[in-house]
Amino acid sequence: MNPLAKQVNDLIEKGNPHLLAMLSDMGKNLFFPKGILSQSAEAKEKAHKLNATIGIATEGGRTMHFPSVMDAINGIPPRASLTYAPSFGIPALRTIWQDSLYSKNPSLSGKHISLPVVTCGVTHALSIFADVWVDPGDVIVLPDMMWGNYNMILKVRKNAKISQYSVFSEKGGYNIAAFEEKVREEAEKHDKIIVLLNFPHNPSGYTLTKQEGNRIVEILTELAMTGTNIIAAFDDSYFGLFYEEETLKESLFARLCETHPRLLSVKLDGATKENFVWGLRVGFITYGCKTEEDAGAVYEALEKKTAGCVRGNISNASHLGQSIVLRSMQDHRYPAEKNEKFEILKKRAKRVKTVLEDSKYKDAWDAYPFNSGYFMCIRLRSVDAETLRRHILEKYGVGLISIGAKNLRIAFSCLEESEIPELFDIVLQGIKDLSVL
Repeated sequence: MNPLAKQVNDLIEKGNPHLLAMLSDMGKNLFFPKGILSQSAEAKEKAHKLNATIGIATEGGRTMHFPSVMDAINGIPPRASLTYAPSFGIPALRTIWQDSLYSKNPSLSGKHISLPVVTCGVTHALSIFADVWVDPGDVIVLPDMMWGNYNMILKVRKNAKISQYSVFSEKGGYNIAAFEEKVREEAEKHDKIIVLLNFPHNPSGYTLTKQEGNRIVEILTELAMTGTNIIAAFDDSYFGLFYEEETLKESLFARLCETHPRLLSVKLDGATKENFVWGLRVGFITYGCKTEEDAGAVYEALEKKTAGCVRGNISNASHLGQSIVLRSMQDHRYPAEKNEKFEILKKRAKRVKTVLEDSKYKDAWDAYPFNSGYFMCIRLRSVDAETLRRHILEKYGVGLISIGAKNLRIAFSCLEESEIPELFDIVLQGIKDLSVL
């Protein structure tokens, strides 16, 4: 094992030995290299005459660049757009995102969390999380309706075991009973389990009620108290897009931070959907845990392992993307802009609910509960989802996503309010078409 890896492992073990046990084999061996990076950083500080350490090209004391490239970048100089960013992420962006976590999650008040490490979008955050914390054969508890890329990241890449529960109860809310049964079943068989929760949920667009959230916190805390190491990971890609009063408005990451030494809370989020900058690829990984002493040292060690994983994976997330997100969040218009787009999406979600109240649809499908995010799903009563998807695409030019035999996912996020009634009418007509074939 590299001495640097052993050094950060010792810090983690001193602060909370359960965290060290939770790390994957790769995670235990990860470290942030000194080498070229540290020597370049030292030279940047002290090489006042000549600095021949940096792996970029300069000209006239400035970052070398093509004018044709810079013409496409308005107002961000080459040093903040074309150069390498730190593998940890731009310091100012990490700080402003951490500040935003405290403001968006009241339960974080008085708690200590790590500085977020910047990733290339939330998908990359999930992949880095898997490298650091998931070994082959580890159990990951997920709902039966889930984002398909979890399979690619966790099952195909890491050879983890995905253990599923039914996401919705017959009464219509989140199936807390099935969740509890599944996590307790896996905890009885394993010393460590990973629970991955995604709210607002993709594909259904559902977020827990406050009562449901309270119960999940109780269940996971109770399991940790019985001696199981719990990693609770939260894919908060669509965070903030909560449209109804009873919906929980903060991440369970905040509620589970510092609850028990055997419970690690990990927040995977990003500017991608929260700030409507999908292609800029700016995501974050943030840790929250209970330590015996010096939480700062433990978090710094976890940040080094995570940034080391980024360094050995893609080197760093886009400097340009990070700079754009940072400047936007520093802009005085940012809160108003964010609220404006939220209200547009909220109105679309409300319109979907209103349209679906029409009795003409009741024999064609049931709508899964939804109260947040970009999506909602319907469960077809009589026709195959993929057959219907292809039919309405080819005959009516309408595109939807089929999930399994009976479910269709509808992204109201990319529909104008006026288009919503027409879409559901076309789906209904497509069902009628197939019923007479």
